[in-house]
Amino acid sequence: EARLVESGGGLVQAGGSLRLTCTASGFSFDYYAVGWFRQAPGKERKGVACISNVDNGTFYSDAVTGRFTISSDNAKKTMYLQMNDLKPEDTAHYYCAASSHRLPTLYGAYQLCRQRSGYDYRGQGTQVTVDL
Repeated sequence: EARLVESGGGLVQAGGSLRLTCTASGFSFDYYAVGWFRQAPGKERKGVACISNVDNGTFYSDAVTGRFTISSDNAKKTMYLQMNDLKPEDTAHYYCAASSHRLPTLYGAYQLCRQRSGYDYRGQGTQVTVDL
């Protein structure tokens, strides 16, 4: 059974850091575009950062560029999101997803983050709360 499991969320003060982890099982992780999404109450889901496990190309939303870093370890089937300089507006439920709907290079990562392609698998998510 294919699964994605997130961890690492929590409560942090503004300016602080958190690292989210997404561990995959049950599918060929290294041939997917994978990424992080977030959704706050009453707001639409947004792609935050995505990476190709084929060519390591990355894409970031404007809101997190320069503060968040996505990385992926194919051998461990694990993806990370290092979040620095967190702001209250980063408060949301974060979840990871994996897609093979497009060629899983940077192009696929971009399409995944911009929600122009669907995804095959997603996790249940983890809550990130940033206090002033």
